Amino acid sequence: MEYTTLGDTGLEVSEICLGCMSFGTPDWREWVLDEDESVPIIERAIDLGINFFDTANMYSLGESERILGRALEGRREEMVVASKVFFRMNEDNVFSGGLSRKAIEQEVARSLDRLDMDTMDLLQIHRWDDATPIEQTMRALDDVVRRNQARYLGGSSMWAHQFAEALHTSDRLGLERFATMQNHYNLLYREEEREMLPLCDREGIGVIPWSPLARGMLTRPHEDARATTRGETDDYAVEHPYFEGGGREINERVEELAAAEGVTMAQIGLAWLLEKDWVDAPIVGTTSIEHLEQAVEATELALAESDVEWLEEPYEPVPVSGHE
Repeated sequence: MEYTTLGDTGLEVSEICLGCMSFGTPDWREWVLDEDESVPIIERAIDLGINFFDTANMYSLGESERILGRALEGRREEMVVASKVFFRMNEDNVFSGGLSRKAIEQEVARSLDRLDMDTMDLLQIHRWDDATPIEQTMRALDDVVRRNQARYLGGSSMWAHQFAEALHTSDRLGLERFATMQNHYNLLYREEEREMLPLCDREGIGVIPWSPLARGMLTRPHEDARATTRGETDDYAVEHPYFEGGGREINERVEELAAAEGVTMAQIGLAWLLEKDWVDAPIVGTTSIEHLEQAVEATELALAESDVEWLEEPYEPVPVSGHE
């Protein structure tokens, strides 16, 4: 495993971050693994050198955090753990979501309790909250860091002007600023290259893309896009414009290059991301040890510049997706 510095934090993290949305309970989403199935994947990730794990309070409504915390028991100081707040955890409790001071303080405390940790390394806002002034949110997040409940702060999918406003607000008020951006970025969805990624590059922000394999759409031929349990049941995946704007041809080129190189389509998709200087560590979710091992192998796969250009050539602009 190769390691990289996460933005300007000084943290040395593995080039693959293990996403933990697939760990929890299938009662939440049909394709999610229970604890007995999840822990071996987490343990294998550690064996392979992965030291960076991303979860969220809303993943299986907290069960993902519980499973990750128990799996990392005794190894906490060696790992980098990230979680998130924003989405409502209880439909009957308006304060279980959003980015008000009350919501942030309550949900961070609950996340730490589930993780069985005093401090998480990275606290991220899962989405932007139009209902709460950014000054209030950033003051509350700054207090989380000052109480040593989190070491660093991060954002997730939002407009670049919103992220710039948040950074400016922190700088103006002398508050802890966002150190990372977890955004929607892959070979089939590149709209972030217009504004967000150049902004992150300029500001020294660590970039940890979610859905680096386009929710599986880069792992198999497009005609088989719904051939897995997740493909059949995850309607959110097909709502993204992956097969618009030249996406089908890109998918076919990934398949062709993978066959020529003797690797999987997923490895080509990850290798493309890892070629991008503004990407630190894509967040890879998996329900299979085999696929996890293949993802780690992809860090050693170098694509020729001509191959990168050939893969990118069919791309056309598509509607912005993932901010909701």
